[in-house]
Formats: sequence, C-alpha cells, structure tokens
Amino acid sequence: MKNKLINNPNIKYEAIKHPKINGIQIINGKNNFPISWLNQQGYCEYSLYLQYFKGIKTAPTQEMTLGTKEHQKLEDKFKEDAVPTTFDEVLKTSMEEAAISREFFVVAPEYGIRGFIDEIWMTPDEFVIIDDKPGKIPYPSTINQVLAYSLAFKSMINKLSENPQTTLFSPKKDKRKIKAALRERGTDNIFWIDEFDENNEKKIKFLVNRMHGLFEGSKPFLPTRNTNKCNKCRFQSYCEHF
Repeated sequence: MKNKLINNPNIKYEAIKHPKINGIQIINGKNNFPISWLNQQGYCEYSLYLQYFKGIKTAPTQEMTLGTKEHQKLEDKFKEDAVPTTFDEVLKTSMEEAAISREFFVVAPEYGIRGFIDEIWMTPDEFVIIDDKPGKIPYPSTINQVLAYSLAFKSMINKLSENPQTTLFSPKKDKRKIKAALRERGTDNIFWIDEFDENNEKKIKFLVNRMHGLFEGSKPFLPTRNTNKCNKCRFQSYCEHF
C-alpha cells in the first residue's frame, strides 16, 4: 500500500467557537465536538464537565505525553515517503491500488462530530479505520471512539458522491465496506476489528446524541462509580463526587 498525504479533504465548513464550552465549535448551526471526547466520556462523563465547562486545567499525565510522542513519531515516519493528494482523488485511485493515510481529518456537521483518524487503509474492497491505543484491551470507550470516526468518514464519502463539483470518476455512492479497528500503539497488532454495519452505526448515533444532550443541558453529566478510576483521575481534587 502506498502512503498518501491527504492535505485537503475537499469539504470545508465555517466554524465558530462556542461561547461557553471549551473545545466545542458551531458548524452549520449545530454544536460540534471532538470525537476523542468519547474516550473520556466512557471513562467518566463528569470529567468532561470539569475540563470543558468549568475550564479546569491540569498537567498532562505521563500516558498522555507518551501517546503524543508516539503519534508524532509515526506521523514523521509516514511523511518520509508519503505522496500529497486530495481526498476525492485517493478515493478514485484506491479502487485500483491500495493506499494508507494518517492523521486524516474527518468532520460530519449533521452529527456534530469531528476528529483525526490515526490511520486509514483504502483498498479496492474496503476501508479500515484504525485508532492506535496503548495496551490490548478493547474498552467500550475506545470502541465508541473509532466507531464515531467511521460514522464521520462514511458521511464524508457520501457527501462527495453527492457533490457534482468533485473530480470523482462516478457520481455513484462508494459501496466499499467500512471497518473499525483498534491497534496496539507502536505495533502491527490489531486487537479488535468489526464492520461498521447498521448495528454499529445505530449504536454510535445513540451515544453521539447523548453527548449533544450533555452540551445542551438536557442530560446530566454522570460521574463514574468505579473508585479505581477516581483514584487515578487528574481531576480528583476538583471533583465533588470524589
């Protein structure tokens, strides 16, 4: 597979910062949050409230710092022989020749989500959305995160097929399957993979809707009941539930 540096996804929107919630953008009149927040939501919803509503800042954990360094190392290595291209062009060429891209930006205004996919494989038969994680356990939170990347990616390829101004060779929708995968960071070990089917799509849409309920104030931020998580939490000294 050839490395492809996709530097212009061809779908652009005007984004406005939310007046009260850090990290939220308003795109097409709808709140839009980073997909990575789903990992934090699965750990403890209330930590989202403390960090982004209350604006509490803490020093990054050792795991966060290490993760950032590892991501950058992989990105630098990828760029050494990556060929610049556009999103619609790589969709076309990957019908014949498989391609890999990293740190690929996805945004789906209709669902109010956006983020960067760690790695994506585009082959003549399928797309594989990969999120790199430390360890080898597929936690519900990490599964939800990669499913949301898959949802946003599916939205983008569908929009391209509906846009007559793209350079796609065919106006028909791309019929290739989308698979979501978790990989052990720094290795080739994919320890969880599943097709992004109707079931998974329904599941992640339900969770995304809950997230928007949190931001709109119609649902409460629930703290974790796992004391082990609380003992490790960087927000514990600010949390009224600790």
